[in-house]
Amino acid sequence: MPFLTDFLLALGLAMDAFAVSISGGSTVKPFRLSDALKMAAFFGGFQALMPLIGWLAGNTVSGFVSECAPWIAFGLLVFIGGKMIYEAFYGDEEGITSLSYPVLFLLAVATSIDALAVGVSFAFLNTPVLVPVIIIGCVTFILAFCGGVLGCRLGHFFEHEVEILGGLILIGLGVKILAEHLLWV
Repeated sequence: MPFLTDFLLALGLAMDAFAVSISGGSTVKPFRLSDALKMAAFFGGFQALMPLIGWLAGNTVSGFVSECAPWIAFGLLVFIGGKMIYEAFYGDEEGITSLSYPVLFLLAVATSIDALAVGVSFAFLNTPVLVPVIIIGCVTFILAFCGGVLGCRLGHFFEHEVEILGGLILIGLGVKILAEHLLWV
């Protein structure tokens, strides 16, 4: 995948972590710079780990479904993007009250499930995973850190819009994958 595609994918995947970091920064008191770094490390680490796990799992079954792999990738990305948009409008409004390690672990897993599905689609598309995983982890780390700091300073002003943007980016990437497949068929 070209760098721009990897970057846009990382941006889309990182939006959940960014929104949760904004929420954490606005609700956890007192919020310190070390809290932003903890969130960034958890979210960035899990966003990098989950596509790798998905890719490994997907490679075990990709030979069986290689003909419909672009459709599966399209379906996964559109579903994940749609879910993000839905949650922006109808999701849980409760803020984060603690940044303990168990809470951060659960939040990191919850925000990176979509990255697991993307890793599966990498396997189905026979896409190398190392560079995208590094980009996804780094982009998520940076956005989660910035989200925590922004949340502390600005509160909940843009939390929902960020999730909508992330969902639209993932849907767009799914459409791109399917369009490229249909053009080559």
